[in-house]
Amino acid sequence: MSIDEIKVEQTVPSDLEEVQSTVRKPKCFFDKVTVSFYSIICFVMSILLTVIISAATIMRYIFEMDLYGYEEWIKIFAFWLYFMGAGYGAFAGTHVSADLVQSYVKDGFVKRALIFAKTVITLGVTLLFTKYGWDYLIFGFLGPLGTGVALPRTVAWRIPLWTAYLSIFLGLLSMSWYFMLEMIAAGKKLFLKGGNLS
Repeated sequence: MSIDEIKVEQTVPSDLEEVQSTVRKPKCFFDKVTVSFYSIICFVMSILLTVIISAATIMRYIFEMDLYGYEEWIKIFAFWLYFMGAGYGAFAGTHVSADLVQSYVKDGFVKRALIFAKTVITLGVTLLFTKYGWDYLIFGFLGPLGTGVALPRTVAWRIPLWTAYLSIFLGLLSMSWYFMLEMIAAGKKLFLKGGNLS
């Protein structure tokens, strides 16, 4: 048998032609707006962080100069990146979780009850931190005395710290919203044997 006689056909199986993503897609107008907002903020902050850190590295090691106060911008941009990413992760269901129940417990009432309990605890903790995020934001607006005098600012550029605190509150608020929806869906599966987020 010669090489000419051997014909190898490479075909893609039909079930792999359309790969389905497991990430939930936004359907309602609110989700489309918020997910677009999260995506744009995360993209812009990633670019800004990369550019600023690269510029600081070039300034320090090539020109032997310091980029004045760049750490202050890095911290604020990182807060926006992290908390908008957390909001998107809560929406998409891709947030970090040690979910052993899904892997080791067989389908049935016990599994549905454990998942519901997990979502209740997750929502409770997130609501608590959302309250702290709100207090933090108000502290940034009103200052330590609550009078609007002596607002907390960065040292070098004098950037008001509420700009970073706002990202914390918005991220936690959106996480609370999507965790509440997840809890409702888990409750429907437990009590009504139905329910789906998508």
